[in-house]
Amino acid sequence: MLLSLGLIAIGFVFLVWGADRFIAGAAATARNLGVSPLIIGLTVIGFGTSAPEMVVSGVAALRGNPGLAVGNAIGSNIANIALILGVTACIYPLQVHSNTLKREYPILLVVTLTALFLMVDGALGRFDGGFLLFGLLAMTTWMALIGMQRGGPDPIAAEFASEIPSDMSTPVAMGWLGLGMIVLPASSHILVLGAVDVANRMGVSDAVIGLTIVAIGTSLPELAAGIASVLKREHELVIGNIIGSNMFNLMGVLGIAATIRPTDVPDELIYRDYFIMLFLSMMMFLMAYGFRGPGRISRRSGIILVTMFVAYQSLVFYTEVSRSA
Repeated sequence: MLLSLGLIAIGFVFLVWGADRFIAGAAATARNLGVSPLIIGLTVIGFGTSAPEMVVSGVAALRGNPGLAVGNAIGSNIANIALILGVTACIYPLQVHSNTLKREYPILLVVTLTALFLMVDGALGRFDGGFLLFGLLAMTTWMALIGMQRGGPDPIAAEFASEIPSDMSTPVAMGWLGLGMIVLPASSHILVLGAVDVANRMGVSDAVIGLTIVAIGTSLPELAAGIASVLKREHELVIGNIIGSNMFNLMGVLGIAATIRPTDVPDELIYRDYFIMLFLSMMMFLMAYGFRGPGRISRRSGIILVTMFVAYQSLVFYTEVSRSA
């Protein structure tokens, strides 16, 4: 067990570091090629923050553990909203003025309901996975088109610009990008090995490990980015990263897993975990949209979100312990 936990810890460390280098290299390369900061933020950074979940999903599916991938996608989205958004709001209340984000909130809800529709029959097949990946391509294209539109200044564009490395040469950026692409799958393989062994030893399903340990670990890049952004008062960036990551998780992570290896989806994963994720997504929408002005997530809301996350994790573990007793 100690060896497996060690593998998980090593996998997480290199997964976070690899994702950071991947994002920095990809963003700097795009900037050096003349791509606008808003397009980079909406596409490259959005993809990069979900790279750990996507790579872990692919590795898990290839190893015959697609349940871990599905649990990781749902658990990461729950962690993004309840843990990351909650912690950042506790540090400093968030205000959101971005019109770009207001266009993305409804899209996230549509994506969430679409993925639910595909898995409500208890299975995710290759057709479902292909449909989700096509939706990911369409969404990324739509985001790029938004970034190319000429309009008034959007606060999130300036925040994206401040996060993209401006002094990194193209060869160095491409070097970091390539290294990140090597480290991500290697560290994911180590992480999945440890996680599957822990699941077997504890007598719980791969999906439960994906919902808990792996989901929290693969959300660490978003947590670090969220805390750093809120300390710099980049409120739009905090929300934008969470919305983008959740959409990429549902379409990319689930899409990759189902395309590689179709899987059954337990009823509990749908009617407990997925509906909790949907409820949290609705909460974020109602708090952050700002129907009569800027959206606002207060410290009180942050405390409520973190409390809900702790309660959810406790529920998952209690249910599994009771079942195996």
